[in-house]
Amino acid sequence: MATLAHPAQDFTVLPQLPADVFTAPLKKPAHVGEDWVEPAQTAYTSEDHRIWDDLFTRQMKVLPGRAASAFMAGLERLDLGRGGVPEFGRLSEDLGALTGWSVVPVPMLIPDHVFFWHLANRRFPAGNFIRTRETFDYIQEPDVFHDVFGHVPMLTDPVFADYMQEYGRAGWKAMRYNRLKALGALYWYTVEFGLIEEAPGDIRAYGAGILSGPTEVVYATSAESPNRIMLNVDRVMRTDYVISDLQPTYFVIESFEDLYRQTVERDFDRLYRSLAPGFTYANSAVIDVDNVLNRGTQEYLLRGGRGSMAKPV
Repeated sequence: MATLAHPAQDFTVLPQLPADVFTAPLKKPAHVGEDWVEPAQTAYTSEDHRIWDDLFTRQMKVLPGRAASAFMAGLERLDLGRGGVPEFGRLSEDLGALTGWSVVPVPMLIPDHVFFWHLANRRFPAGNFIRTRETFDYIQEPDVFHDVFGHVPMLTDPVFADYMQEYGRAGWKAMRYNRLKALGALYWYTVEFGLIEEAPGDIRAYGAGILSGPTEVVYATSAESPNRIMLNVDRVMRTDYVISDLQPTYFVIESFEDLYRQTVERDFDRLYRSLAPGFTYANSAVIDVDNVLNRGTQEYLLRGGRGSMAKPV
């Protein structure tokens, strides 16, 4: 079996994880194999399907004009609003015809090296469950709505689809250097919470964490509180982030081609050797190398954020 120290270049073999590579410990459910893929997609109830439909309807009231054009086109191509939780087999057929990707069901968050392996092979692992009415507005662990509605439409864009595959391949290198936090920041500020400037002054969201929630899509694209800074990969990978609240800072790309160039063409071996184990910059920081589109007031953060019931202004 391949190891992270000597990975198979074709990425067909799931690598062993050496003991000196630091990752979050996750207990594998007994019914899944080493790839963590569920035997079948969940048989969703009628209430589950209604929850999907209600979430979809809510998002479509706020996304036009705020979501990236590529995302909106992906929603239409995959017909995700046809009603109910999408069936992964049909979704994979449609997605495969467009960019060669598929969607596979997983029970929960999966280990980093398994996640990277699936991405490297153009498979997107999606949570095999959906939130309840009680967790309708916020769920900490990504469910099928976040994963499929938020992420999968962007995989219809050929350049972004290639970026995601390259990210998976880059993951193995990050683990060999024990720099998963740094690579995780890149994922966070692009795939989850990325913005794109489609025209001068026209800032839109392409990150799934923004697109799958009604509050953040408005906040991220138009509120005065957060910083909006043009993407600099080296800077982003040194920047802390917020997991359970709105972001104090968002990073903006010029295009998906620009995102691909900044990441795939970067010498990450050299970068990882220069990175400290922890983050250098606070998530609200503006530094001298930043190309700033909006220097935020940070009012939302300074008022205490979600825990204080502060308004996302």
